[in-house]
Amino acid sequence: MKTAFKLISLLILISLSLSLIGCHGALELDAFDVPEDFDESEPIEITFWAKNDTNITQTRVYERAISEFEALYPNVKVTITPYTNYGDIYNDVIKNLSTGTTPNVCITYPDHIATYMTGGNTVVPLNSLMADEKFGLGGSAVRFDGPDEGSIIEKFLDECYIDGSYYAVPFMRSTEACYINKTYVESLGYEVPDVLTWDFIFEVSEAAAEKNADGTFKVNGQKTMIPFIYKSTDNMMIQMLKQKGADYTTPDGAVLLFNEDAEEILSEISDSAEANAFNTFTRIGYPANYLNKGQCIFAIDSTAGATWMGTDAPLSDIPESDVVHFETVVRPIPQYDVKNPKMISQGPSVCVFNKENKNEVIASWLFVQYLLSNPIQLAYAKTEGYAPVTSEAQNSPEYTDYLSRSGEDNDEYYKIKLDATKLLIENTDNTFITPVFNGSASVRNAAGELIEQTVRVTKWGEPIDRAFFDGLYEELTTRYRLSEINRDPSAIAKLGRLPAFSVWLIVILAVTWVLIGAAAIWELLKRNKLKNIS
Repeated sequence: MKTAFKLISLLILISLSLSLIGCHGALELDAFDVPEDFDESEPIEITFWAKNDTNITQTRVYERAISEFEALYPNVKVTITPYTNYGDIYNDVIKNLSTGTTPNVCITYPDHIATYMTGGNTVVPLNSLMADEKFGLGGSAVRFDGPDEGSIIEKFLDECYIDGSYYAVPFMRSTEACYINKTYVESLGYEVPDVLTWDFIFEVSEAAAEKNADGTFKVNGQKTMIPFIYKSTDNMMIQMLKQKGADYTTPDGAVLLFNEDAEEILSEISDSAEANAFNTFTRIGYPANYLNKGQCIFAIDSTAGATWMGTDAPLSDIPESDVVHFETVVRPIPQYDVKNPKMISQGPSVCVFNKENKNEVIASWLFVQYLLSNPIQLAYAKTEGYAPVTSEAQNSPEYTDYLSRSGEDNDEYYKIKLDATKLLIENTDNTFITPVFNGSASVRNAAGELIEQTVRVTKWGEPIDRAFFDGLYEELTTRYRLSEINRDPSAIAKLGRLPAFSVWLIVILAVTWVLIGAAAIWELLKRNKLKNIS
């Protein structure tokens, strides 16, 4: 018996030791120890991975930022690697996590950062850096006029808050907008309202799907017309659910996609697809190309995509001979409740990766701050329909003048681009952010796939019924491993999100108590046996 209790005591000591070690480890991961000084005698090279949409003007803004920053800090050399999409950046970061060859600074999305963080102490938590008196926002040792603490717009900064810390800062912000061929809407006998509703969109789209006897469409006289095209179906599903007061997930990772509200939305989308009034970017291609050819009436895409939209779009991808001339207007995405509009906040953020050399991390953080300075924020915002992320930039005389010159030309002052930008600024309070956790990107993908699969099956002529929904839910749960992500918002389920050391601690404690109970029962049985013998 003494041996048994010695073993149990040892297990308890081990458990307590792991508890102390585990808690200490958690604190170390949650903070960055800012050094007293930045050693400017040490040559430092930092790598910067950025997306530029093949937009040469954006590339020049990055090059300007690097050149000006290197002039301020001559010991730092910044090397940029340009990417054409965020997916490639994400994949390359994941590949480099195991080898410790991640970039120093990366333009990315918070959903992606949550996955990067699973690699251990990979992404720098920025709280201590942001607040540091020397190198923080508005810090005394910062050699340029960067953003002060509090000048980053809170709505935008909130998206970068993950598990109790800021792991990024916003770089640019956008939302989604509906780009409309007003000429065609009016030819169908409708007027474009200030605030669109889903009923209006679907009704006008079905009217635009009517054909002439020769097979051409009445509204445009062409053989092709897809009245309503949505670029990002994950955003579409998420926003429609939000407008109905139903979330698609929670910050704890509970997957809430499969519900009656979602099925009502999908049934509505199916009806529109069956009438050949709705389709998606994934299935048919970029909505701007159809809009500019007069083959689409409602094209929903990011405000950052405004320079591709409309008759005079400076970045239009189609031959000039294919462009159909019409009046383009921009509106917020359709709503269920026009008095309580809701739209998503999105856009690239910037994170800093951890390195052994703290001087390298400080240099990276200073460069990130330079990306938030007025000259760079304003220059980049002018390239597309993005809004700057600081109140300093948004309220600057230069930016106010820029927005006031809408339509002066079809390049820097392209009307649709500036209208889309103003749409976001005016509706910032109506935007919302989506929960970020390890696996949140998969839940987003599943949200979009609900719509994609509904349209696909509808086009095949199959019914959208109970059997379809049940089969779809099962398929998406398996494909995106939603059962591994899903966390029921209860205390027991939350255990699954604890760090590995905590999970092992709980297991050891459980085993310890089981052994204590077994020892007690064994002792009781032994005593009873001795009594019976005597």
